[in-house]
Amino acid sequence: MRQIIAVLNQKGGVGKTTTVIDLAAYLSKMGKSVLVVDIDPQGNATSGLGQSKNSDTTIYDVLVNDAQLGEATINTDEGDVSIVPANSDLAGAEVELVNSEGREQRLKRALTHASHDYVLIDCPPSLGLLSVNALVAADWVLIPVQAEYYALEGLTQLLATVQRVRDGINPNLELLGVVVTMFDGRTSLSESVYKELKKHFGSKLFNTVIPRNVRLAEAPSHGKSILEHDKWSRGARSYKALAKEIEKHVNN
Repeated sequence: MRQIIAVLNQKGGVGKTTTVIDLAAYLSKMGKSVLVVDIDPQGNATSGLGQSKNSDTTIYDVLVNDAQLGEATINTDEGDVSIVPANSDLAGAEVELVNSEGREQRLKRALTHASHDYVLIDCPPSLGLLSVNALVAADWVLIPVQAEYYALEGLTQLLATVQRVRDGINPNLELLGVVVTMFDGRTSLSESVYKELKKHFGSKLFNTVIPRNVRLAEAPSHGKSILEHDKWSRGARSYKALAKEIEKHVNN
């Protein structure tokens, strides 16, 4: 059964796109077909998977011009991983869609015919119309949270948005969980942030933590996942473990 996961945090720099790319790679390695949908105007998932942001057809055309999802889908070199790319054109989509009928459901309609085992949606660092489209389309929401002092700041607003979407448009939306990123086990801060998140989220906090890791930071500049860039690194082992945790969770 197809699983659609929105990866979302309105704070930037929390490892959201890295999580999308590396989960896609490891889910593919586990034999799953994966579609990455880049709905961030920065297009970092697009370039991080080695694709040009200047594709003829992008997610902008799908959302605004009613292009078919298949027209915008590109195969990548990361196993059975495809991507619907994004570029800066998408920045105007929220304004262009604001008076459109069913504007919150554009992405959901587009994904109706997606035949992949997993669809991973890389959301922008905001709670605007693009992120709402992702939440309306998704079965699950995955929240990466950086192991830093202000980790919990903004999560209340994010969870309230998820609840509003669940109450109003998508009653099937569930919190898949919270994953701690950029964790540094040498600092008491990372440990205390993890404990605080555990207190708030309990079983919804993934056991796997993603470490602060140079090889993880390097991989996007090469247009590769960590699996392709350095599969023996600590970062790679962590995303492999997270993919296994997610696969077990969604299929229970």
